[in-house]
Amino acid sequence: MQRFYDQKLAWHSCGGGFSCSSLLVPVDYQKPNAGTLRIAVIRKKATGSHRGSLLLNPGGPGGSGVQFLRDAAFAYSSVNNHFDLVSFDPRGVGESRPIRCLSSSQLDTIFAADPVPATPAARARLISLSKQFADACWQRNGDYLAHVGTLDSARDMDVLRAALGDKKLTYYGASYGTFLGAKYAQLFPTHIRALVLDGAVNPAENTVAGDIEQSRGFETDLDDFLAWCVKQGSCPLGSSQSAASAGLDQLTAQVRAHPESVGGRSLGAGEFFIGLASGFYSTSEWESLRQALADAKNGHGAGMLALADQLTERQHNGSYTNLMESNMAINCIDRDSPRSVAGFDAAAAQAQKASPHFGKDILYSSLPCAFWHVPPVERAHPVSAPGAPPIMVVGTTHDPATPYADAQALAAQLGPAGRLLTLNGDGHTAYLRGDPCITSYVNSYLETARAPQGSPRCG
Repeated sequence: MQRFYDQKLAWHSCGGGFSCSSLLVPVDYQKPNAGTLRIAVIRKKATGSHRGSLLLNPGGPGGSGVQFLRDAAFAYSSVNNHFDLVSFDPRGVGESRPIRCLSSSQLDTIFAADPVPATPAARARLISLSKQFADACWQRNGDYLAHVGTLDSARDMDVLRAALGDKKLTYYGASYGTFLGAKYAQLFPTHIRALVLDGAVNPAENTVAGDIEQSRGFETDLDDFLAWCVKQGSCPLGSSQSAASAGLDQLTAQVRAHPESVGGRSLGAGEFFIGLASGFYSTSEWESLRQALADAKNGHGAGMLALADQLTERQHNGSYTNLMESNMAINCIDRDSPRSVAGFDAAAAQAQKASPHFGKDILYSSLPCAFWHVPPVERAHPVSAPGAPPIMVVGTTHDPATPYADAQALAAQLGPAGRLLTLNGDGHTAYLRGDPCITSYVNSYLETARAPQGSPRCG
């Protein structure tokens, strides 16, 4: 293992003021001499005196850290005064031996499938497509599927920390990036300088529990969106919140019964659900979502389809990044899932009760895990980080994708190290929206490694 920790990164310019390199890591940390892979790394050097590196992960799982840094480096400009900004594509993602399973047309078919099938034929199709997804991933990737989980990515982060010359890790992770950060804390609690975990995932929840909790978050944001829509006047779904909720149900049924033609594609129940969820990640998307729903009501599905493509990272040429394939591959081995369709069915009633609009949809989106060809690397359990310094957990009260209850749970699991910072509001994660209160707390902590006392709130 020492040869990996002793490596020096060879940097080269890769445009836009960034430099790029690759990190050599073992495929299997239990057998470090059995094979290696290279992790794509990108850096934006500190503009002032250098104090170390800030490692960034944008979430997913499956989000490209390389692309994220290119897009979002400006948001960390204050910290960049003294810290190199560094990000990477986790193993299985982007430029780091990516997981690929299906053709673009096959992915179109997967995402078009009705996530809550109402007929035996539609149900059989959903099951068949879920099995196809799992089988194709196994056929194209084989045993590598067992080595793309978060525990191995956390080990890669420690090798990267050493290769960057940092004695301790300074890290910002958003969404799934909080799970990656929590697993790093679990494995290397004494290697931490400062960890910001923004939009926390609860490590103690298995797939079913996590999906149900997430569906509650989306249901809460839906209620807030409908209230906002009505308040704006001329809400296309109804003139009161209850009427708007009923109007959404009617529109969903309309699209399910009569998919709307959009060029050479169509907007059906699958893309409609994905597009609806996509519109809740930021309140800045609400107006686009309102207009897209109005258009869909009139038979024009292009706006909802565009929102769906945004979430699945479908490109204009019809191709996909590997976000959704790596997302499934990582999720299916990170935590335990039902190993049969019957197991998912048993959880469906609970999911429906927790979230009438999203419960079953989100739960059945994990159905390929029932057919996955490699077992989870561990069962879900509370994380602990004995000996760790203060770790900042950031939660947004009405976060759809990572509900506030998860941030509270993670901060509690971290014990004395966990420090909860709260933003009152809607939308996914807190720091990148530029709220001055959140920015002040996070930047101060990253720059000094001193966390605020108590549990401050912003907004």
